[in-house]
Amino acid sequence: MYTQSYVIKNQTGLHARPASLFVKTANQFSSSIKVRKDDEEGDAKSIISVLTLGAGIGATISISASGVDETEAVQSLIGLMDTFTE
Repeated sequence: MYTQSYVIKNQTGLHARPASLFVKTANQFSSSIKVRKDDEEGDAKSIISVLTLGAGIGATISISASGVDETEAVQSLIGLMDTFTE
């Protein structure tokens, strides 16, 4: 399992468009991917799970993946989060 933490920097947080792109990217990997905020954890491949976390600006999330492409999956999602400028 590979895990990395990330602090949300964009104004809208992980909502609507950013969440959609996050889920789309997560679904490109075969690993099981989870995203956690505080005590809540969701499936990174499910838009409902990601939106339910309510990760706004300044929130710290942890992205964990388990599988053959776990490191690449987490690093890609972290890289994607850095592109959000809304």
